Amino acid sequence: MSGREGGKKKPLKAPKKQNKDMDDDDVAFKQKQKEDQKAMDALKAKASGKGPLGGSGIKKSGKK
Repeated sequence: MSGREGGKKKPLKAPKKQNKDMDDDDVAFKQKQKEDQKAMDALKAKASGKGPLGGSGIKKSGKK
């Protein structure tokens, strides 16, 4: 029976999580998270339209 003994053992499958009923607090929290994410995405889009901030990295001199 040494044919399948070597190698990694497969992990056992985890049981599926059951969907729990969300109360009003959970629904409000999820909604607030979605709104915050939308606000962050809007700020990122606005900030990415501008050029680079501060220095431009390593500057090369003309000398060799």
